[in-house]
Amino acid sequence: MNNQSLRFSALIVRHGSRCWAVLPDELPQSWGEKPHYYLAGEIAGCPFRGRAERKERELVLPIGATWLKDNGIEPNQSVEFYLRLEGPLLDELATDIREAIQADSDAQEFFESIAPFYRKGYLRWIESARTPNTRAKRIAETVQCLHNRQLQR
Repeated sequence: MNNQSLRFSALIVRHGSRCWAVLPDELPQSWGEKPHYYLAGEIAGCPFRGRAERKERELVLPIGATWLKDNGIEPNQSVEFYLRLEGPLLDELATDIREAIQADSDAQEFFESIAPFYRKGYLRWIESARTPNTRAKRIAETVQCLHNRQLQR
């Protein structure tokens, strides 16, 4: 998986009280196939963070009506998107952490599925270790926790 940014135009659609953009089919090809993606970037030049998800066979990005109004964007308007996966991502992690997580496929799958806020929490705990021994123990405990959480799904 990579953190490559993608630019594209998409239509903001409204269905009842909900608004979203249908994202291009190329996104899963660029970022790896997943049920959802945590994204950051810009929509029509305005900062945005959100979670794209599958809606039937399409990948959609829900966009709140208040956010649209606050940024002067109307439903049924085609706008420019500049989006990237929100990190921290595995390929951005310190080598010891990345290799430990990648060595356990269940831990990796769970790590990649959780919100960036939770990923950062695990990493802050590991990085706050004062000794290499404590860091190694925390990495092992983190991998075991991620593994167990994936199995509980």
